[in-house]
Amino acid sequence: MHFLRRSLTGLILMSLTLGMLAYAAHLLSASVQARMERSPGPGAREEREFAVKVVQATPQTIAPTLTAYGEVQSRRALELRAKAAGTVIELAEAFEEGGQVAAGQVLVRIDPADARTLRDRAESDLMDARAEAREAGRALELAEDELAAARDQAALQERALERQRGLEERGVGTSAAVETAELAAAAARGSVLTRRQAVLGAEARIDQAETATARAELALAEAERRLEDTTLTAAFSGALSEIMVDEGALVSNGEQLATLIDQNALEVAFRVSTGQFARLLDEEGRLREAPVTAVLEASGARLTAPGIVTRASAAVGEGQTGRLVFARLEAAQGLKPGDFVTVEVAEPPLANVVRLPAGALGPDGAVLALGEDGRLQPIAVTLLRRQGDHVLVRAAEGAPDLAGRRVVTQRSPLLGAGIKVRPLGEAAEAESPESAETVELSEERRARLIAFVEGSRDMPDAVRTRLLDQLAQARVPVSVVARLETRMGG
Repeated sequence: MHFLRRSLTGLILMSLTLGMLAYAAHLLSASVQARMERSPGPGAREEREFAVKVVQATPQTIAPTLTAYGEVQSRRALELRAKAAGTVIELAEAFEEGGQVAAGQVLVRIDPADARTLRDRAESDLMDARAEAREAGRALELAEDELAAARDQAALQERALERQRGLEERGVGTSAAVETAELAAAAARGSVLTRRQAVLGAEARIDQAETATARAELALAEAERRLEDTTLTAAFSGALSEIMVDEGALVSNGEQLATLIDQNALEVAFRVSTGQFARLLDEEGRLREAPVTAVLEASGARLTAPGIVTRASAAVGEGQTGRLVFARLEAAQGLKPGDFVTVEVAEPPLANVVRLPAGALGPDGAVLALGEDGRLQPIAVTLLRRQGDHVLVRAAEGAPDLAGRRVVTQRSPLLGAGIKVRPLGEAAEAESPESAETVELSEERRARLIAFVEGSRDMPDAVRTRLLDQLAQARVPVSVVARLETRMGG
């Protein structure tokens, strides 16, 4: 009996154990089956969406800006050089680096003693030449008077000869008297020739005196110029630079003393490529007078000066490329010759172009636009200009129109044709406004959504802040809740 009781007890315990094991196996199988029913299979996984920023492509007319770099220089810069050798005895108060001088102002005086001596000597020579000219004139007058007297004497002798010949013909006179009269007439004629030679000599002396006077006047004028060259004046108003002399210095003829720069006649020289230069030409191939702006930025300061394109270099320098263009600056306050500035040149307006961020253009020359199903579609475009962080493009020939399309602003290797994306940005909000319908959330549901938003790493900070503000409200838009729960998989 005792053995049978123990056997029945063991059988009952074993039956209970087997039953509990079978029940546990059933529960485990049911749990696994339920989990498998809730989890989608490999072929039923949801497609991943990428959040992208988009902008609305709006065709418009834009005037591009050509950006180049150039150097400010003065259109009038004069090297001040000494015209005479000597010691500097006087300098203007403004004769220093950056000194402002006016046109005609005396800048430098060189010791004029030697030049003044030469001028005085030239004046003395001129006085001698003029005295000689006066004496020659008086000598000519006397020679002419003597010539007149000799001619009168010769005339008397001729009449006496005729009278003696008449007496001889009437038999009153003698041959000896006629011969004596002939000799006297011949002597009178010789005296006339002598006096004529004296007159010619006096006239030649006057010519020589006039030549000597003219030569003395030239020497005096040269001496006066040399005396004036000892004083150096400013040819125009401007500022002095590169001062190389001080009072008391000994300078030589032609030595550079300073440089005078006209600060009101500034221009900027900048080099552009051949393609950029071609855009500055008009229909007739002439350089347009395009407006420019010279910008100098340093330590937070920004100096600007408007201007206009005036000319281009006549030839390409050796070892250079492109074209050197010059622009005249107006009201260039604060700019100095030698400043390295940024030059912004206004180009002719371009019609029907789209302005996009530079990151929207891919290396294949296309942009990614959103289709109606939320998938990306590449659109080939023609790059017209690069404007800093933006590009100006136009749809390529045969490509779909960009007008009104939402374009991805930043390309990445994960994005491509056919990829499904979720747009972010102003264009997405404008095209897909959130529904006005709201719902009141439970605390548990609200906490779960907030935790998801705060833990999302690929969500932009601006979007995260906006969603948290919406979730903090008493009633939350239904579209926001549905979008978040869809991303959570709940």
